[in-house]
Amino acid sequence: MKKSVFINGIGAVTTQGIWRSEFFSEARVLDHAINAAEQPAYKGFISPGAIRRMSRGIKMSMYAAQQALGESFVTIPDAIITGTGLGCSEDSDKFLRSLWENDEQFLTPTSFIQSTHNTVAAQIALQLSCKGYNVTHVNGASSFESALLDTLMLLQTGEEEHVLLGGVDEIAEQTYSFLQAGGYIKTGSVRETVKTSVSPGVNYAEGAHFFSMSAGRVASSYAEIIDVKLQNELEGSQMRSFLQDFLTTKDLHPEDIDAVILGYNGDENDDLFYDALWQELPLATPLYYKHLSGQYDSCSAFGLMVAAFVLKQQTVPSILYWNEKIPPNTTWKNILIYNQYKGKDHSLVVVRAC
Repeated sequence: MKKSVFINGIGAVTTQGIWRSEFFSEARVLDHAINAAEQPAYKGFISPGAIRRMSRGIKMSMYAAQQALGESFVTIPDAIITGTGLGCSEDSDKFLRSLWENDEQFLTPTSFIQSTHNTVAAQIALQLSCKGYNVTHVNGASSFESALLDTLMLLQTGEEEHVLLGGVDEIAEQTYSFLQAGGYIKTGSVRETVKTSVSPGVNYAEGAHFFSMSAGRVASSYAEIIDVKLQNELEGSQMRSFLQDFLTTKDLHPEDIDAVILGYNGDENDDLFYDALWQELPLATPLYYKHLSGQYDSCSAFGLMVAAFVLKQQTVPSILYWNEKIPPNTTWKNILIYNQYKGKDHSLVVVRAC
């Protein structure tokens, strides 16, 4: 029999600042093409010498990881699993720029060493002296969900007891200039929100989100993860079967879903998929989050934070409602999270109150 899997602690560094009790009440809607994360004070978490050498992605992740473990009172997890789309792109940019400017000579290795995608998980393991399972999943917009699936398998089979799960991506100047040139990100002069968007591209951002996961429920538990489903390609006409097949395997029906968290990002081609899925859940309250997080490959981790908060607090902050139709007093039991990007890397996650 598979064991249950619970979110016992959360840590994050995002465009809305660090994870805290007032996170959503103090949140603001993003309207810039590029949105950097609000950096906390790292003194006390990381030594001054290390801070100077680390990219933002590594620093954000080490802070968020300590937050998540602190909430769940776990000192050293049995495993560390992360998901990232572009990894430490800031160090990649630095190394390639140095390679070009110095004619491939007299290069320092630091930026190259820290540019690899698994650097974040490795640095956290070194800091915690964690010698267990350590894996980074790099799978585009479903990188975090891939890491979540790995976490579920480890905990449900009883191989590990405590897993530190994370999703992280950072902004790097050269990388986002390429994405802007390709039309993936809005031009710098555009000031549009997800709901007011009429131009191509998305509002791009960065963030690090970590979750202390366990097969046992504790006092700090936020919610229970039921399952996750991934599919690389999907046509709009296949949305019904994609959803129903997933719910059926979990003994759920569309009317059992109290809320659906959708990854609306302001790109009209992307948003059509969310409209199609929402139509299959007429009784579910639609919520969204990328107006607060921005778009990046692992931003679905922000969506999981939203689900965990709603299920634990049994309330939905007004800034998360997709439309003006706010339901009366509701007991939030089952929440479905749906994400995809550019019509690929579709994922469904069911989260339940515990």
